Amino acid sequence: MKNILIYVKSNKKIYPSSSLGGIETLNLGLYKYLKNKENVTLTNKILYKHKKKTWDLIISSNDSKVFNEINSKRNILWLHNKMQIEKSIRKGQFLPMLLNKIEAVFVSKYLEENTSKIYNFSKRIVISNFLLDIFEKEKINLKIKKELNFIWSVKRDYALNDVIDVWCKQIFPRNRNISFHIFGVTRSDKIFKKYNIFFHGNVSKKTLIKFYKKSTAMICLGYDETFCLNAIESMSQGLPIISLGITAVKELLINNYNGFKIDKIDDLPNAVNKIINLNNKKKIKISKNSIKFTKRFHLSTIKKKWNFLIN
Repeated sequence: MKNILIYVKSNKKIYPSSSLGGIETLNLGLYKYLKNKENVTLTNKILYKHKKKTWDLIISSNDSKVFNEINSKRNILWLHNKMQIEKSIRKGQFLPMLLNKIEAVFVSKYLEENTSKIYNFSKRIVISNFLLDIFEKEKINLKIKKELNFIWSVKRDYALNDVIDVWCKQIFPRNRNISFHIFGVTRSDKIFKKYNIFFHGNVSKKTLIKFYKKSTAMICLGYDETFCLNAIESMSQGLPIISLGITAVKELLINNYNGFKIDKIDDLPNAVNKIINLNNKKKIKISKNSIKFTKRFHLSTIKKKWNFLIN
């Protein structure tokens, strides 16, 4: 049995998982899976007791400095975010990545292709992020009537103002019975309620799933996504996505199959209208396609790749 340390640099508490963001939740998911087979420790702090021993393997999310501080036979850097040269130098990551033998695991082809080849990684591997059990095991009834809710659940608000502007000026005036629910971003929504725009802030995964299951589509533009776990989570509950189909979201979107590709934000009203006007048979079909597509991201599938890598 291997001694494995999973390190996530975060100010958040490791538990409970329902309150965590994407990266921390994934670390917890990998930890729960591996601990059934190996002697695994999950931590967000480097403690003296960690430095006292030599680990068989360290898996570190986005932080290579841990490899300078703790002895390990193997080092895996699990890259969820971009690590440009300037950023890595500024954050003290550049030299640790050059001086240690590191196997890099990228969460998408897009991220691997856009990460400099200057970094001295001994391996460059792509293993997609995975759905947690809470999404996998949820039972979906596609025959229930959906509400005309459109969802934004990306915690970053980049381009959100542009979407809200298009919603208020073009989408809502045409369809006054639809709503836009925004998760992961906190604002006062008093001035937006007249446009049926509601800000929910951070909520539990269970609450998010309830909204996904009764809603129509998710808006995930994809400007700066290195994977977009939110898109996969929503699709697993039967929601197609509306996206520009750029960055890593390009790998997740099949136009008119599990979502709708737009060329610019100004095309958003047409995509919304298209979804609203689909007949019930086509709505059910695209929901089924979305669910089917996400099965490739079930942990039961992804864990085989981690097994192969670790062993």
